[in-house]
Amino acid sequence: MFDVLTVGEALVEIMRPDRDQPLDKPGEFLGPFASGAPAIFAVAAARLGLASAFIGGVGNDAFGRLLQARLTHENVNTAGLRIVPGRSTGLAFVGYTADGRREFVFHLRHSAGSAIDVDLLPAAYFSGIRWLHLSGSALALGDAGRSACHKTLDWTLAAGGRLSLDPNLRPELMPLDEARQALGPYLAVAALLLPTAKEARALTGAADDDAAASRLLGGQERIAVLKRGAQGCTVYTQQARLYMPGFTVAEVDPTGAGDCFNAAFLLGLNSGWDLERVARFANAAGALAVTKQGPMEGAPTVQEIEAFLAQAGRE
Repeated sequence: MFDVLTVGEALVEIMRPDRDQPLDKPGEFLGPFASGAPAIFAVAAARLGLASAFIGGVGNDAFGRLLQARLTHENVNTAGLRIVPGRSTGLAFVGYTADGRREFVFHLRHSAGSAIDVDLLPAAYFSGIRWLHLSGSALALGDAGRSACHKTLDWTLAAGGRLSLDPNLRPELMPLDEARQALGPYLAVAALLLPTAKEARALTGAADDDAAASRLLGGQERIAVLKRGAQGCTVYTQQARLYMPGFTVAEVDPTGAGDCFNAAFLLGLNSGWDLERVARFANAAGALAVTKQGPMEGAPTVQEIEAFLAQAGRE
């Protein structure tokens, strides 16, 4: 029985060590680091004490072994992790700019990560599942990825679980119009929506955040959270709007911060906390995530978040 299950890409990330080192110029790199939004989320959830499972594919290669070892070490259930013959493990090269933007070059669509096969799992695997968390990037993996997401959603809902959705728009993988179409069925049924404010406006075509959130809620009793990075987040329901400011930290690597935020928000909901406490806790998780180099390295534990919040309360 899993608190959270996610399906999608596990990949290795190789990054520039400093800002303003474009990927189209020769230079040094750091890595490899275990990465991929769903895999980062699965690790972040496990570190927070949630029973976490990951479904995906890796190659029979050194990077695949790295990912297998990392997920296992982090106590993520990997019964759904498949070694795909004849395909290499997914890969991303990342560069950073001084203003916080990132540049990606992906090897993903034809990698082992795009050959997900959930039919190999027994039906009992989904028994008692509480949340399925999907990242929009998983829908960019091609037909197999989309089929896997569709099937896991059907099985989760049939088992009484709920959907948490991070649109995670990546124009390098899927143009916006295609992403809107692919995400449509998931946006319609998600109990928890976790876009950035920019993504919310892009998906809905709304001119401002409040209008975008209203369209995402669609008159349903669910939660839409607009993430704002260092500025925190705004939580919307049919009854309320709550802005929770973020925390000031020294940023080292922003990759994975949103995935850690997502895992922390789900922990808070699972724990029955009020939304103010949930939002503050999730903001702290996202802040801590950026303080270490590597997508998974900064994923915090509950104890680390609580210590951070206690220190912030004294300042």
